Amino acid sequence: MNPVKSYSNTNTVDMIITAMLIALVFVATVLLNIKLPITANGGLVHLGTAMLFIASILFGPKKGAIAGAVGMGLFDLMMGWTLWAPFTIVARGLQGYIVGKIAWSNGRNGNSYVFNLVATICSVPFMLGVYYICERVIFGSWVIPLASIPGNLVQIVVGMCIALPVCAVLKKVPIFK
Repeated sequence: MNPVKSYSNTNTVDMIITAMLIALVFVATVLLNIKLPITANGGLVHLGTAMLFIASILFGPKKGAIAGAVGMGLFDLMMGWTLWAPFTIVARGLQGYIVGKIAWSNGRNGNSYVFNLVATICSVPFMLGVYYICERVIFGSWVIPLASIPGNLVQIVVGMCIALPVCAVLKKVPIFK
């Protein structure tokens, strides 16, 4: 077998999978997003977080980070949240990487429900921290960003409640074993 051809085919498949994951995160974010009436900066609840968790658990840290950063960053750019896009790219890229890194640690490859749960929980402070700093910059206050934390937590819990059972089922499908 020609090693150059094999390497090229692997790269092509990786790019296709990554592009599909980006599209799935974007579509999941657009498909259902509800602006929370908590405060002006209360945030959105959307299915993109669930898809980010699914991508990271099923495909690992690199694809999860890229899918989350690009998919949700595109959402911000295309749906009128342009100011938030750079922060979303950092927050969601970091979140996807953390979830994937923990879920795939020590050869687990996302197969441990407990580690997948731990992974999603461990990603929370990083996402909250990036968005908190973002709002500090935008609003010029250390207090105003506190109002968005409950909305972000609701979004994460909804994402976990969807993603973890979906991943548990998908991990039983031969292609993900």
